[in-house]
Amino acid sequence: MMIGVGLDARLGLPFDQLRVAAREAERLGFESLWTPAGGVPDAFHVCAAWSQDTSLRTGISVVPAARMWTPLGLAAQAATLAQLSSGRFVLGLGTGGYGPGFWASVGLPDRPIAVMREYVTEVRGLLAGRQVTAGPILDQTGAGPGAPGWPRSASLGLRDLPPAPVYLAALGPQMLRLAGETADGVLLNWATPERIAVSRTRVDEGAARAGRDPGTAPMTMYIRVCIDDDVAAARQAFGTQVLSYAMGRPGTPQDAGYRGLFAQMGFDAELSELERRRDQGAAMPKLVDAAPEEMLQAVGYYGPAAPAPAAFARLSAGLDEAIVRIITARPGLEPVSAAMAALTPSIIRDANKTEP
Repeated sequence: MMIGVGLDARLGLPFDQLRVAAREAERLGFESLWTPAGGVPDAFHVCAAWSQDTSLRTGISVVPAARMWTPLGLAAQAATLAQLSSGRFVLGLGTGGYGPGFWASVGLPDRPIAVMREYVTEVRGLLAGRQVTAGPILDQTGAGPGAPGWPRSASLGLRDLPPAPVYLAALGPQMLRLAGETADGVLLNWATPERIAVSRTRVDEGAARAGRDPGTAPMTMYIRVCIDDDVAAARQAFGTQVLSYAMGRPGTPQDAGYRGLFAQMGFDAELSELERRRDQGAAMPKLVDAAPEEMLQAVGYYGPAAPAPAAFARLSAGLDEAIVRIITARPGLEPVSAAMAALTPSIIRDANKTEP
């Protein structure tokens, strides 16, 4: 299993400190650097800087494709980074949202599997140097405001580009099968080890459907950690992230997105109670206080450094690449550096050897 580290501007680090942290990650033995899209500094620029500062692979997990990009725009960005990094860049794609309201806001039908099939196949085709014709969903020429739209037929005008693998973010069984069928890799999120094993089966089913071998699409996932001796502060920081994803938003289907994922992993009743409290006016700190420990520990780690490697090793079982996604309870570079030092690849692998 490969081990990378996830860094982003939400840690409170300016661009120059993100670059300092990346160089420190390479010194500590991490094998890849990952950042999410959608904030400032822009993820493509962050990866470009990292590829110049280090020899590590860089990746974006994930670009909210349907919300912000056309296939042609994504392919041009990825091709540029492939050249800058000599083939050490991974483009992760996701929908950017879910539910009828989201799809209406971007001018596309509520058909996420069909939409992402077009995005993945078209971006991969463009990166392979082919002339690509837009599929019927993304070819929205003349559609209303918000529809992405792009030329019905396009190419990058280049051949023999360095590789730029395209990974697909997937939660549910249909998207997991689609990833195995069409993508170069799969990006999971907030999955327990049991869920990782189920996901592997679904991905391999999709691979078989396309005549690909099992394991063709490697599985990668962020595993959130908040390393701090102040356990109460660490729990608040970590729990806020968990609940920000897991609790359902009013007006969206309870069985969709991350709310649906956590329900399928056994936490439906717990989340329903937390949502009831939220709807009665409870603020996030109170909700985190009420969050069940079993749910928090099922998907990540918070607390002192010493137990973190064993927890990370347990949570990453079944992955091809595990990403130490850092959350901090305090601002600045120091807690980021401390978290990386506590969870270097060599320490995690040593812990993995001692896990029963």
